[in-house]
Amino acid sequence: MKAQDAFGTVLTAMVTPFTPDGTKVDFDKAAQLANDLVDLGNNGLVVNGTTGESPTTDEHEKLELLKCVVAAVGDRAKVIAGAGSNDTAHSVLLAKDAAAAGAHGLLVVTPYYNKPPQAGVIAHMHAVADATDLPVMVYDIPGRAGIPITTESLIKLSEHKNIIANKDAKADLWSASEVMAKSDLAYYSGDDGLNLALLAVGAVGVVSVTGHIVADRHRAMVEAMQANDVNTARQINRSLVPITEGVMTRAGGAIMVKAALDLLGRVGGGSLRLPLVPATEAQIAQLRVDLVAGGFSL
Repeated sequence: MKAQDAFGTVLTAMVTPFTPDGTKVDFDKAAQLANDLVDLGNNGLVVNGTTGESPTTDEHEKLELLKCVVAAVGDRAKVIAGAGSNDTAHSVLLAKDAAAAGAHGLLVVTPYYNKPPQAGVIAHMHAVADATDLPVMVYDIPGRAGIPITTESLIKLSEHKNIIANKDAKADLWSASEVMAKSDLAYYSGDDGLNLALLAVGAVGVVSVTGHIVADRHRAMVEAMQANDVNTARQINRSLVPITEGVMTRAGGAIMVKAALDLLGRVGGGSLRLPLVPATEAQIAQLRVDLVAGGFSL
């Protein structure tokens, strides 16, 4: 199966809407947000990822949220379940739950904090990939995980029949180029600032945070690159610079995405769960400037 068919090409790592006090997941808003995101241009959604505040949602919430999104948009877009953990047994359980809930694929991040050797990373990914028949996208993000998935390990992982893609947030274009040249592993940009650069060296799509508000532009950029229209892709990328700067460099993805959704009057903003806290007044004021510079009317 091609990765584009398994996962889509323009995916947003979806925030999790909570009730105003943050004590419960607001499933009605989650369903509406999922529909809004697909209407905006996403053909895939990642549920229960870091931007979805997965470290602070429990197993029941994760499962019900996944079921909710599958029911809302599963016939219009691919729904990919975050199944990452630094506990292999836990990741295997998450993968099995995701398959039972109707997920179309899995996103599995590098085991974080305990810093396993590369042999342990490979064994972890294999265990999760063996747990179901779902296609797997590994997630290489050393800034959060503490370790990279090395070029050699990625090539080795590509030999597993279920591991067909990598969400790359390593900011190493040479490694990406080498893996793509030496394996069939499909690449997705997991860093909004490098979307165009990764597409240029061969990535097939993006897994975005800013896609909450500009998935239409991401889709146009991906399609332009597929058509070898580099000038159009470059122009779109330049229009996205203020958006990426405002959402991704000020206070972290979930915080600023929810603030942006609130400013734009869209569903999905609102409360966060500790240890995340809302954007400050100063951050919101700067975000407003960034959104206007990025083409929004506020």
